[in-house]
Amino acid sequence: MSSSWQELTALTGSQEFAVTKVRLAKSGISVEGDFELPPLARLPYEDQVFVAAFVRTHGSIKEMEGLFGISYPTVKGRLNRIAQQLDFVKVETVSSKDDVLAQLERGEITAAQAIERLRR
Repeated sequence: MSSSWQELTALTGSQEFAVTKVRLAKSGISVEGDFELPPLARLPYEDQVFVAAFVRTHGSIKEMEGLFGISYPTVKGRLNRIAQQLDFVKVETVSSKDDVLAQLERGEITAAQAIERLRR
């Protein structure tokens, strides 16, 4: 039996749920455990569709207005509401060797921090 993602999100509503089994369709191999869903998969189905449309339109609010028949403020409001539901990933920039050594020399980082950064 195969269910769509839309059916799953409709069934669970806004309740948190855990994925405990994953089956690879081609090989039939199953893996059991506790799997955390990515942030976008935790959104209601309608919001997932909205985000996918936003990406496909390359972030064009004007195109989103036409696709969904809604106004600019409505598009912005919906994007803001969706953004509040998402945890954003903190991205650390990787420093070059020279940058790390310069920071160490200026006393901005400790020797231990410099070693850690150089190992990355």
